[in-house]
Amino acid sequence: MKHPPLTIRMIEELDDLQKVQALESIVWSIEDTVPLSHTIATVKNGGLILGAFDQDQLVGFQYSFPGFDGQSVYLYSHSLGIHPDYRRLGIGEQLKIAQRQVALEKGFDRIVWTYDPLETVNANLNLRKLRAVVVDYTENAYGDMEDGMNDGIPSDRFTVEWKIREQPRNSVSTDIRQIPFLIEVHEEDGYLFAKNSIYRKGDQTVAVPVPANFQALKKHDLSEALIWREKTRGIFKRYLENGWVVTDLVKHPEVEESYVYILEKRGNPNGN
Repeated sequence: MKHPPLTIRMIEELDDLQKVQALESIVWSIEDTVPLSHTIATVKNGGLILGAFDQDQLVGFQYSFPGFDGQSVYLYSHSLGIHPDYRRLGIGEQLKIAQRQVALEKGFDRIVWTYDPLETVNANLNLRKLRAVVVDYTENAYGDMEDGMNDGIPSDRFTVEWKIREQPRNSVSTDIRQIPFLIEVHEEDGYLFAKNSIYRKGDQTVAVPVPANFQALKKHDLSEALIWREKTRGIFKRYLENGWVVTDLVKHPEVEESYVYILEKRGNPNGN
C-alpha cells in the first residue's frame, strides 16, 4: 500500500492531543495511554509532542518532556508510536529527526530514552540510523506489563543517549567476524536460540548476538525468550556498569535470523 507524503508538525491543541491518545490505545492499549491532563501540561511547560499526519489522520507521534540528572537538563523521549498500517515506512526516523531539530531550537544538547534491548527494529533506528549510544541497562524497568508486546517477560530496558550537537559517530570499521562474540547461538526451524555466555577481558570491542524477531520467538517458545532475556541481561549489565557503551547493531555475518550488538570500551582503566 503506497501512502502520500506525510506532514510532521507540533501538536498543542486539544483536538490533536485526543488523536494522540486514540493512537496510543491502538499501538499499546487503552490502559497505557497518557492522560490528556498530562499531555496538555507537558506541551505548556517545556515538553513537546510531534505528530505525523496523513492529511487529517494522525499516523505517528513522538512525546517528550524535560529531564534533569542532577547536573544538566536534557529532553526525555518518553514514547514513539506508529499506526500498524503505517509501519516500516521510515516514519519513526522522520519523527526523531524532527524531534532533534525542535530540541536544538529549544536549547537542548541531548535526548535520552529507553527501549527493549531485544527489539531489533528499535535498535536499528536508535543505533544504526540515528547513531545514538546505549549508556545504561535497567532490569525490569516498568515492572510487569500486559500490553501485548511485553507480556510474560521482564521489561528490561536500555537507556539511549543522543548528543544532538555532536557529529554522528562512524560505524565500527573492523570485520565483524574478527570481534569476539559473547553468546554462542544455534538456529533451529528459523528461530535463534542462545547457548553459552562468554565473558572476556582485554578486548576493546565485543559483540552480542540477539534474535532478529524477538516477538515471534516469544510466541514460539516463551521459555527460550526468557533465556535470551537472562543471558543478555547478565552481559549488558556487567559491561555497561564497567565503562562500556553499546554503539551499533549489524546483521550477523553467518546466521540469518540474528543481529549483533557492538560494545566498545570507553576509557575505563579497570576493563570489564
